[in-house]
Amino acid sequence: MGSSPQIGQQIQDFTLPGGVLDGDSFERRDYTLSAARGRALVLAFYPGDNTAVCTKQLCSYSSGLETFEGLDAEVWGISPQDVDSHESFARAHLLRMPLLADTGRATARAFGVAAPGIGVRRSVFLIDAEGVLRWKHVALLGATFQSPATLAKRLSGMGNR
Repeated sequence: MGSSPQIGQQIQDFTLPGGVLDGDSFERRDYTLSAARGRALVLAFYPGDNTAVCTKQLCSYSSGLETFEGLDAEVWGISPQDVDSHESFARAHLLRMPLLADTGRATARAFGVAAPGIGVRRSVFLIDAEGVLRWKHVALLGATFQSPATLAKRLSGMGNR
């Protein structure tokens, strides 16, 4: 596992393929960190689609999207599965945030959350509108996750609005 970016550090740009469920269609495209500038970004790394804790985590973030949007923030889920897997996962659970495919785990390594066995440590990075890391949580075991309320509280303290 590499070293994780530090609070106050500019996050290195990356581009990953992904998609988002929009009504009945799953819109596929590339997602680039620098293109999200101007809004806060919640990067939620998770080990796998359709696993118990990941499903609970992503469903809670999806049902709380209005709260995040009210704080001028976007949520991206990132895991090692491919975009086809993400589409199936999003459709099965009506997930409304972009799900990005880090199949080679290069982005997970850049954030210091690649892990043998599970692939990726469950973690959340809050990035401000200028692309600077303002808060992070990297789970050691990954059986729990940061709640939408906790993330909203952290986001509201970042002064993005």
